[in-house]
This record gives sequence, C-alpha cells and structure tokens, in this order.
Amino acid sequence: MDAIEYLPGVDVTDMFGWDVPVILRNSEETQLSTRTFKKQMRQVKNPFGLEITNSSSASLAAGMTLTTDCLEDSRLTCFWGCSVQKLHEALQKHVYCFRISTPQALEEALYSDYLHREQYLYPFRRGSRCTENMFLLLAICLYIFKSIKKHSKEELYCQLPSGTEIDDFGPVPRSRYPLVALLTLADEEDREIYDIISMVSVIHIPDKTYKLPCRILYQYLLLAQGQFYDLKQLFMSANSSPSPSSRPSPADRNAEQSLLEKAGLAGSDVEPVEESSKDCVVCQNGGVNWVLLPCRHACLCDSCVCYFKQCPMCRQFVRESFALCSQKEPDKDVLETS
Repeated sequence: MDAIEYLPGVDVTDMFGWDVPVILRNSEETQLSTRTFKKQMRQVKNPFGLEITNSSSASLAAGMTLTTDCLEDSRLTCFWGCSVQKLHEALQKHVYCFRISTPQALEEALYSDYLHREQYLYPFRRGSRCTENMFLLLAICLYIFKSIKKHSKEELYCQLPSGTEIDDFGPVPRSRYPLVALLTLADEEDREIYDIISMVSVIHIPDKTYKLPCRILYQYLLLAQGQFYDLKQLFMSANSSPSPSSRPSPADRNAEQSLLEKAGLAGSDVEPVEESSKDCVVCQNGGVNWVLLPCRHACLCDSCVCYFKQCPMCRQFVRESFALCSQKEPDKDVLETS
C-alpha cells in the first residue's frame, strides 16, 4: 500500500477516488519518525595495544613484526593457521562456558586446531648452564620466550619455522586464519582490576595464493564478565587546512591518535582532543566529535550532527551516532556500547 504525505488544502478523494485506500501522514510526523538515535556509551579501560610494524613487507615466507603497547606486563601468544570455525566457537565459549584469560584457556577452546604456536613470556636470566639448557630445550619445543613489559613498545618478530613446510593456507574462502594473536595479562592480580582480560587479533598475512597486503582483519576485546566486543576502525574526516599533497603535522597526528584512542583503536598516552584539531566537514568551524553509524565516519561537530539523517561524506543513512568526547574522560579509555 502506497503512503502519501498530507497536503493542506488538497482533496485527496479527487486525486485517487473513493475506492483507493490511502494513508494520510503529516510531514512533521515524518521528520520525527526518522530522527536518528544517539547511542549511550560507557568507558572501559583497554590494557592492550597491538600493531603491525612492517605491513608492506610482511609475508608468510619472510615473517612479520608486531609491536605491543600494554598498560601491564602481558603475554603474547601467536596461533598460526588457526581454524576459523574453532576460533568463533571459542569466542562463544567465553560468553557461555568459561573465560579465556590465559593462552591455555584459548588453546583448550580451540581443541588445539592450529598449525603452530609461538608464545612470548617473561625471559629467563641467561648466563647459568641450567637456564641455557632450559632455553634451548624450550626453543626446540617451538616456544619462544621473550618479555612483554608494560609501555615497552617492543618489536616482536613472528615467523613460521622452516620445518613446518607451509606455503599458503588454501584457496579462498579459507577454513583457517593465517595468524591469531592473543594478548593476556601476565599477573593474576591485574585480571581482577581490568574489565578487559584479553584481546584477540585476527591477522592476514600474504602468501603465494592470496597476496592481499598484511593487515589486522578483526580485533576482539574479551571481558571478565563474559562479553566480548568487536573493535571497528573509525574513518576520520581530512583536515581542510593543509593541502592534500602536504604531510600531516605532528599536532594533527596527535589529534587523530587521541580520537582513535578514545574509540579503542590505539594504546598510547596522548593529550585530550582539542576542538581546533579537526574541523567539521559542514561548518568548518567546530571540532569533530560525532561518529555516524553504520558507516563509522567521524566528521560532524556538536552543532551540526542534529541536522543530518545521511552522512555528509558517503550519503549513507544514519541509524545511530555517538560522541567521542561527551565529557572530560581519563586517557586510554575505550568507548563501548552499553
């Protein structure tokens, strides 16, 4: 059934006849019904940070370098060739059965359905014969030990051993992820402090069959209460002050980093966002503060966001929106949906 808006002074019976059903709808009611909803957000401190250092040169044959930036001493465990089905079943087990707060818990949830595992833990103090022999024995068992200290931003090299003889992970669609990186808190006391107890990163690494550049496909934050959040990247509007060909200044990079941190996409301590760091794409005056969903464009200020039902950048209809800086917030807080 077609619906028409009510037109004052127009007799709709003359237009359609008495036998044609119509719905009369006031234009003001139409505007109210399409108003977008504003998400209620809550703050969750994220103790984990993980980035790919050499994404352009990383490959299955050459390996890759990961950089961690954690608020507490942590453990990094890499599962190569992890089963796609088993990983998502493990995430559901975290919700309903048991909590994945240690590498052993994830290994049990995966039913060891992976091809190889590397683990980075606290280091042995090398020098004595006992610790040297122990280090060599553990290296033979394919466990690599290295310290992950808080705020260290240390680069960790990851590569499949030559003895595995793995050239690729099969045709697309694949049944195995190339690499699943698990970050967990090393100290049990820290697991009682933070809501987020582990972070799972699914990483694609190019091989001879599928040469898509190396990148992080998904990141999941696992909470002590049994929930998990799927982190999504925000798309920031470009600053209008510099020319497209010019490189961003350190101030601009710091401002963007701060916005990403508040959305849970970065992990370093930075200053709060300044209003003049990113201009609204509409008025070019107010600072960008609103993220539109589902397109995830961060492009509007507090004054302009109420006037748009479509994203001004991609024209996609806005279903929901949320503010990056609704109030003064501590550094390194992650905004998540209630």
